[in-house]
Amino acid sequence: MEPLQEELQQRWQRMFAALARGEDLPPGRRLRAEGMAEAAVLLGLATAEELDEIMDKCYYAAFGRPLADDFGEDWRGFTPFPEIPAMARRAPVYPSTAD
Repeated sequence: MEPLQEELQQRWQRMFAALARGEDLPPGRRLRAEGMAEAAVLLGLATAEELDEIMDKCYYAAFGRPLADDFGEDWRGFTPFPEIPAMARRAPVYPSTAD
C-alpha cells in the first residue's frame, strides 16, 4: 500500500472511531482527508474505488457495519468522491420554554 493510502487509512480509522464513540469531528480533519484522497487519485496512486473500499473497511471496523447500511447502497450519489460521510450523532434537543 502506498504511504498516502496508509495515511488516509489511519485518518479514516481515527475519524470513524471518534464518531462511533459519540465524539464530534472537526470539519478540518475531514476536509484535509478529502483533499488527500483527491490528490491520491490525481497523482495516479489509487483509484476512487480503491479508496472507497479502504474507507468502507475503516467504517466497518468502527461501527460494525458497512457504509451502505447507514447511507444506502447509492451513498456515493449523495456524497460524491472525495467527500467522506462522517456525521456526528444528532444531539438531543430539549425545549427550553413551554411554547
